[in-house]
Amino acid sequence: MPTAPAQHPAATDAATPTAAARALGPIAHRAAHPPSGTPCACPPPETLADRADGTVVRSGPVVAKAHAPGAPAAELLARLALAGHPRLTGILLAPLRPRPVAPPAALHDRLVTLWPHGEPVDPGDPDAAPWTEAAALLAALHRTPPPASLALPPMRGPAKTALAVARMRAARPGDPATAPVLAAWRRLPAWARDEAAPPARRSRFLCHGDLHLGQLVRHPAPHGPWLLIDVDDAGTGDPAWDLARPAAWYAAGLLPPDVWPRFLDAYRAAGGPAVPAEGDPWAALDVPARALTVQTAALALAKSAAEGRTPDEAERTVIDACARIAALPPESTDEEAT
Repeated sequence: MPTAPAQHPAATDAATPTAAARALGPIAHRAAHPPSGTPCACPPPETLADRADGTVVRSGPVVAKAHAPGAPAAELLARLALAGHPRLTGILLAPLRPRPVAPPAALHDRLVTLWPHGEPVDPGDPDAAPWTEAAALLAALHRTPPPASLALPPMRGPAKTALAVARMRAARPGDPATAPVLAAWRRLPAWARDEAAPPARRSRFLCHGDLHLGQLVRHPAPHGPWLLIDVDDAGTGDPAWDLARPAAWYAAGLLPPDVWPRFLDAYRAAGGPAVPAEGDPWAALDVPARALTVQTAALALAKSAAEGRTPDEAERTVIDACARIAALPPESTDEEAT
């Protein structure tokens, strides 16, 4: 069985940090070690992720994050307030400060936030992956009423899928290899392509928006409870989207066969509202799972093009899954989805 595509914040090229990563180091260090007049003997800052959509650097107990260029400040403030809201204690990791800090010139006005360090999932120990804990956290998030005091934006799941398809098109213009992905994309309802409002009855739940195992940490590190991190895509929306990545990987054969049933059972046992409490969950999951399959395949084609290689086995699996999706009739029209 091919390995599921990597979804871990450490799975980035941190060996040669960019100017953004170098600029974040002193910010994290000052937050972790206020000036005392005594020379500091702590280790240098550690780059945890260094991508165009987010750069993350750790200094001791503090993590500094530079968000994507152009990230709307008002939406980020609402998401920071959500992470720090008492209703979400024990579900979301709270920021160290409720507002972004002033970025240095090297970051070109990218918003910077400060967070406590948490112990991430060990990508080298897949048997210890906290799937049941992730499911319980999602159920708790989805059950929590959105705080009325916060003007939360929609969760960005559909927007991220649309961005992935746009990235693939830019990386492989006119390439016939993109045909099955684009065909599967066109069969999604408009709301799943970020071209229309989501179904009203499914759009009022708190959602993470980008759930994978890299979005969990133990805090306090290293043995505290698991918490969800990275609220950049959080907001209100269809909670099934947060289950869609493991559902899609299960359908494509990328997860060990016991993982998805354990995850689903744990979510249902915790009262999660995304799927019925019993019976077939796929009526609720089908469209989001198709969308995440498209997103994963589009990113695989974009990444492999940028690296000058052919897609690997796991990437080929999700591309082939798009071909199967494209050959099926749509499960619901845009009108039926509303």
